[in-house]
Amino acid sequence: MKKAKRDTGTEALILQKAREVFLTKGMDGARMQDIADAAGMNKALLHYYFKNKEALFERIFNETAGRFVPAMKEILASDLHFTTKIEQVCESYISMAIENPYIPLFVVNEMNKRPTQFLEKLYRGGMPEMHKFAAQLDAEVDAGNIRAVSPAQLIMNIMSMCVFPFIGKPVFASIMGIDDLQYRYMMEQRKTFIPQFILQALKP
Repeated sequence: MKKAKRDTGTEALILQKAREVFLTKGMDGARMQDIADAAGMNKALLHYYFKNKEALFERIFNETAGRFVPAMKEILASDLHFTTKIEQVCESYISMAIENPYIPLFVVNEMNKRPTQFLEKLYRGGMPEMHKFAAQLDAEVDAGNIRAVSPAQLIMNIMSMCVFPFIGKPVFASIMGIDDLQYRYMMEQRKTFIPQFILQALKP
């Protein structure tokens, strides 16, 4: 039997519909049949393009990380003021997570299962450069503009405040009694709330 010719349009359709399925069902809840149905094709054709759900998800993750990680590296290595860097790091991460809310939990799971291999794949072009941000932070402390704080602790606080609301969404949304649209609005608000909270906490 002659194999069907691979078509970039079909592959793009699969990726688009897979994102929609992962968005609504999550990585664990999604099935290949769900993606095939959403794309309007039989599962055999879907398997011709992607052998399983994991391969499909990894393709989507790599494309997302391929845009997000370089952007984050560029922010941290830039000559922007450190307060602007905090604002842009928060905006960049939250924007990515709003459009790909299944990514944060996937990253946490992969980090727990195989941290070394996953980090090598995620930062294949090299780890983000933190020394410039740390030097800027130290300069602000020396100038008396902010109180003394460990750069590592600061980065940890920023990333925790950005990441955890996406990982804990089911619990938070249930406790607050809000729907997906309301929760998305709250996440949009966090783009400005987190930098303001952090900078307020840094005041001497």
